[in-house]
Amino acid sequence: MSKTRIGVVFGGQNTEHHVSCASAAGVLANLRRDRYEPVPVRIAEDGTWRVATAGEVPAGLDAAGLIALTSGTDDDRAGSMAAAIAALGSVDVIFPVLHGVLGEDGAVQGLFDLLGVPYVGCGVPASAVGMDKEFTKTVLRAEGITVADGVVLREPGETLTELDRKRFGLPVFVKPNSGGSSIGITRVAEWAGLDAAVAEAFRVDTKVLVEPAVAGREVGISVLEHPDGRVATAPPVESRMDAGRHTFLDHAAKYEDSTTSLRIPADVSPAVAAALAEMATVAFRVLGCVGLVRVDFFVHVEGGETTIVLNEVNTLPGLTPASQFPAAWAKGGLAYPELLDVLVDTALARGVRRRTPTAR
Repeated sequence: MSKTRIGVVFGGQNTEHHVSCASAAGVLANLRRDRYEPVPVRIAEDGTWRVATAGEVPAGLDAAGLIALTSGTDDDRAGSMAAAIAALGSVDVIFPVLHGVLGEDGAVQGLFDLLGVPYVGCGVPASAVGMDKEFTKTVLRAEGITVADGVVLREPGETLTELDRKRFGLPVFVKPNSGGSSIGITRVAEWAGLDAAVAEAFRVDTKVLVEPAVAGREVGISVLEHPDGRVATAPPVESRMDAGRHTFLDHAAKYEDSTTSLRIPADVSPAVAAALAEMATVAFRVLGCVGLVRVDFFVHVEGGETTIVLNEVNTLPGLTPASQFPAAWAKGGLAYPELLDVLVDTALARGVRRRTPTAR
């Protein structure tokens, strides 16, 4: 049997480029070489697209090796994109391993729809809404799901009103509205530090979200769609950090501190685990997601009462071997290579998302 050719698109012109490269290395290390022929394509930080030059891609590449394999073009942005589109037009399916803007937000998904090639993960609408925290909250709140409170600042120089400061209290979290990997997020413990935190977030995004601290532990639910349309959830995952080193799960805690660990399953009751799975599945359906999503919650138990608040939706969660999504599914009985099989088979079963209406 001929192998399925997979265009693995990664990198991106954003602050999460390095995270995407690590995720892509994880994917390539676990794609079955007896079934798939990967074609790595990196979107460099300067916006050029770079197709791997090697005929056969080694399975043991790390992020640095993957970057080296997709380097060395002198083409301008338009020329490099044209060459990459030609290469991707010949594959059977595209796996966009992209985090952040111009990658996870529907931008490349629209390109793949125009190209007419099936791809892994969410389409344009779900990617765009899921990347925008303000829009995600608006949609899910309308469905009766409890989401974290917050105020959106739309212009540099804006700040919280006195009423909002009294309503939120301290601390508050200032974050880019469409950012990921905890980049640009600041925990503000004194109002004197608010303006600097807002300015930092505006360096990353055009909208900034200010949220009050939400009591509770951070628990993630990984959602997976199968080729027959069945949607399943993995065991809940709790990220545990060293509270003496970090005040919240910032970028350093997630990616640089070896003491940060995952507890799978998270220490929640069966009833809470079932409620989290149900809410994550509802979010998946309501947003029109495809393939995979990780939904993050705050879970707080006090006096026998449990409060669940949805924090955010990740339409392309981290895919390094140590990331929550593959780790949760491994605990649920689906090893990384089999997980990738499901994602690819679902993409092929879904086919091209948008089709040109037949003329009458």
